[in-house]
Amino acid sequence: MDFLITLAEGFIGMFEAGGETFTGLVTDIIPLLIVLITAVNAVIKFVGEERVNRFAQKCTKYFILRYTIFPFMAVFFLTNPMCYTFGRFLPERQKPAFYDSAVSFVHPITGLFPHANAAELFVYTGVAAGISDVGLSQGPLALRFLLVGIAVMLLRGVVTEIITNYMIKNNKRKSEAAAE
Repeated sequence: MDFLITLAEGFIGMFEAGGETFTGLVTDIIPLLIVLITAVNAVIKFVGEERVNRFAQKCTKYFILRYTIFPFMAVFFLTNPMCYTFGRFLPERQKPAFYDSAVSFVHPITGLFPHANAAELFVYTGVAAGISDVGLSQGPLALRFLLVGIAVMLLRGVVTEIITNYMIKNNKRKSEAAAE
């Protein structure tokens, strides 16, 4: 009988934990995202959507800028998870690669700019604590995290763009073949 009671309590406990997580999202992250989205849209309206689009087009004209500077600005200014909204300034075929490069950068940036992904700062501080324990400075570690993060986001962005373009071409060929 105790086993059934424990099983029932565990079953309900799972839903209680889900409810607590949901309540946390509704009271913490969702209002933050709504305010950030409103602020970003207000800035875009204030500056002018045409100017913002022109600036974004200049920043994303070349793949090296598209997968380094543009995601860096997104993560630095809008932080995680709002940074992914910068993808709205890109053509559909480049959005998956932008997302991939930005998502790969939200951890490496925390060493120098902890505001960008404060929820995941524990990853960097855990490594940094080990570095401090052996008497080394955390500054070079933070800089290396950032530089490796930039290299990784460039690599992931370029590879994902190549894969996306291949898939688009493949689907287009399949559609044309099916139409004939």
